[in-house]
Amino acid sequence: MSMWQTKDQLTDLLCSLVEYPSITNSDEEIAIIEYLYYILEDRDYYKKRPGHLKLHALDDGRQLMTALVRKGESKDTLVLIAHVDVVGVEDYGSFQNLAFYPRDLTQELHKNTDDLPKEAAKDLEAGNWLFGRGTMDMKAGLTVHLSLLEKAMGGEFDGNLLLVAVPDEEVNSEGMLAALPALQKIKEEEGLTFKAALNGEPMFSKYPGDPAYYLYTGSIGKALPGFLCYGKETHAGEPFGGLNANLMVSYLTQEMELNEAFIEKVGAERTPPPISLMQKDTKYEYSVQTPQAAVAMFNVLYMKQTIKELNDKLLQAAQRAKAKIINHYHHQASFYLEGTQTSSFHPEITILTYDQLYKEAVERFGKMEVDRRQHRLMKLRDEGDRDFSTTLVQSLASLCKDISPMIVLFYSPPFYPSVSSHHDPMIQHCAKVAMDYAEREYGEELEEVEYFPGLSDLSFIGPTSSSSSLSDLTKQMPIHGNGFEWPSEVMESITMPVINIGPVGRDAHQWTERLELTYSFEKLPKILTHTIHEFFKWQGES
Repeated sequence: MSMWQTKDQLTDLLCSLVEYPSITNSDEEIAIIEYLYYILEDRDYYKKRPGHLKLHALDDGRQLMTALVRKGESKDTLVLIAHVDVVGVEDYGSFQNLAFYPRDLTQELHKNTDDLPKEAAKDLEAGNWLFGRGTMDMKAGLTVHLSLLEKAMGGEFDGNLLLVAVPDEEVNSEGMLAALPALQKIKEEEGLTFKAALNGEPMFSKYPGDPAYYLYTGSIGKALPGFLCYGKETHAGEPFGGLNANLMVSYLTQEMELNEAFIEKVGAERTPPPISLMQKDTKYEYSVQTPQAAVAMFNVLYMKQTIKELNDKLLQAAQRAKAKIINHYHHQASFYLEGTQTSSFHPEITILTYDQLYKEAVERFGKMEVDRRQHRLMKLRDEGDRDFSTTLVQSLASLCKDISPMIVLFYSPPFYPSVSSHHDPMIQHCAKVAMDYAEREYGEELEEVEYFPGLSDLSFIGPTSSSSSLSDLTKQMPIHGNGFEWPSEVMESITMPVINIGPVGRDAHQWTERLELTYSFEKLPKILTHTIHEFFKWQGES
């Protein structure tokens, strides 16, 4: 009996998933995976083949789920990828208690249309949109994948489907990273051939009110570079006796924020410029001593650029900031000291990469001592990846404080490789099939875009589109080897072509997040069904 095929059935299923407030790192993020396992283990297919439905533990106690549906002895397998976590709901304000109850929230918004932005109010009045956290990003995609899995249980496809439902996509993608060895093991045990990975992330508008519909043949890359500014402390009553790390980091942010030098163009696609995600000093108690160190981290997106090219741009930004910091100091000192006084402090600034700083510390104190200090910090660690990365850099900077003031470039997780299957013949064929079917059957024009702009777990399973050497990144990543390891070997072993064909929604990560129901739950399942048939027919170019 079909349970997840009609628009109403899929809407009910979506609501049951959204009602789990599975914010990243919450207990409900574990509970929703258990719920998925529960609703699948009751199906006849899994009652007969319980070994095809599995829970896999992450190191931190969270879990992911894999659900395989085999067609006879077929080896050809399409991997369906979906994440179960969502971002927080603080932005919902007075509607926060309804954020995970889509029907109730949508009904309540009808009484408060004046509170909504113009575009959201227009969609609400249209009556075919469902509001709520996770409706768009990405529990609708997961819902449609469950619908496809149900079809596979009924023998619809001439090949196998393997659903992978993971936590943590919104923070570090630890769920997808943990899924890689699980996929490799299933592939070996079942003797599968992975033809492609299909993600169901929603379409992203290119601009407010964008009416176009998209599918994606890759996913954008992201790096998280940071700058530690290590100043020269002084008393607030003697401000020119040192250099304030907060002043240093403020000039760095001005050089980085929205900097057009980092915008990358590939065809008609462009990456957004960098934006600051963190800026703070590392002084935890109040005093009139200036902060010794401050840090800023930036969201930098890329497509085909190499990490080396990014490093060069980042170091150039640091050089420009350095010149402005020194000029600011001397300019202000000229007013205060009035030419009759001098300061014994002269603000020269050394710019280093993390790797250069590490080598400098090793040269002075020996590798054994430097590693001992870092291992000790790891043992005492009670910080997240970003703060712990900063701690490791600051520890080395303090060992070499005689060369301060300094600016140190480093990277922190998460890192998303840019991936693309834009030139893969099978992906191009199946993308065209999807676009032709959508137009022929529904009059919907789907446009192919090479890079999904919202970051996705496809970054860890698709073919990389940058010629970067991963070592260019990891040697500048303090946490690498200190509790974090990049799974490059297993990534290489199961790399496969990727495509993202998802539902229509708007305003991901905003309180007006919403899903359009007719395309998402009536048309999309049929477009995907038709396209999956083509994947299994594909035997290579004739």
